[in-house]
Amino acid sequence: MGIDFYKKILDNNKAWSDAKLSEDPEYFKRLAGGQQPPLLWIGCSDSRVPANEIIGAQPGEVFVHRNIANMVVHSDMNMLSVLDYAVNVLKVRHVIVCGHYGCGGVKAAMGNQSIGIIDNWIRHIKDVYRQNRMYLDSIVKESDRFDSFVEINVKEQVRDLAKTSIVQGAWNNGQQLHLHGWVYGLDTGVVKDLEVNLHNNNDLDKVDRLEF
Repeated sequence: MGIDFYKKILDNNKAWSDAKLSEDPEYFKRLAGGQQPPLLWIGCSDSRVPANEIIGAQPGEVFVHRNIANMVVHSDMNMLSVLDYAVNVLKVRHVIVCGHYGCGGVKAAMGNQSIGIIDNWIRHIKDVYRQNRMYLDSIVKESDRFDSFVEINVKEQVRDLAKTSIVQGAWNNGQQLHLHGWVYGLDTGVVKDLEVNLHNNNDLDKVDRLEF
């Protein structure tokens, strides 16, 4: 996994580029001309969850933001910048928060072992557990509790997404923007639609709605 691996990935890139050009000599010129993706994907940084491949999308069709455990944190300027650009410049129509079963970040939030600086990030996930402790603690089998926590975390992130001023501002302006929550199965390759779909300010509790 040293210099040979590094050389291999460079060679892989050249082979991929050559293959694309052989299929379509104008492929990269068109991509360089701009992007108008219909979708923003907020997913986990896990290397086993490649956004484009999962949904069979081509380069230019998905705008992507990834972090540990697919979190929507209102003080995360990276996430907010991506969201603002996707919604207000690219005018995406769909935002998918996609978690995955077996998520290491979610698993870590269920325990108390210190890992490092990520402990501070995981605190946000622990907040989700605390808010749902009664239900989660009632699940006897640990693997089922883990899967349920993954799903609950995604649902909570979709709701947090809807609470941002960026999303609410778009809805207030009449922009078509739909939020969805998915969970990806590492062992099946299939996504589960959690059916948490938000479409306008009326989908929020009154206390969370902003007045413009």
